Amino acid sequence: MSDLTATVDTYLAMWNETDADRRTDLVERAWVDDGRYVDPLLEAEGHTALHAMAAGVHEQFPGHRFRRTSGIDGHHDQVRFGWELAGPDGAVAVAGIDVGEVADDGRLRRITGFFGDLPGAG
Repeated sequence: MSDLTATVDTYLAMWNETDADRRTDLVERAWVDDGRYVDPLLEAEGHTALHAMAAGVHEQFPGHRFRRTSGIDGHHDQVRFGWELAGPDGAVAVAGIDVGEVADDGRLRRITGFFGDLPGAG
């Protein structure tokens, strides 16, 4: 599980990195070339688009940082974990879970992000 933890933590570091060159390195380490991300507001496929997506989040939420809020649950080539985006004052702007697929080389192939708590039954 430690390799999976390293991949997820590198993925979150990608979101937090403000330096473009360092972010490029993190994207390449975390994602396969044609990796795909989708959440209710954003969608990106490939390293260039993933890099640009993270840069756009920095523009919209300056000073905010993503942090993992759960352990990492994984089986076969699947992964899920909780996260939140918090401002410099610690206030959480948004939180949710990511569910993903991991490639044979340990990098992410896909991530689907969900915001907020799970809906109630009924």
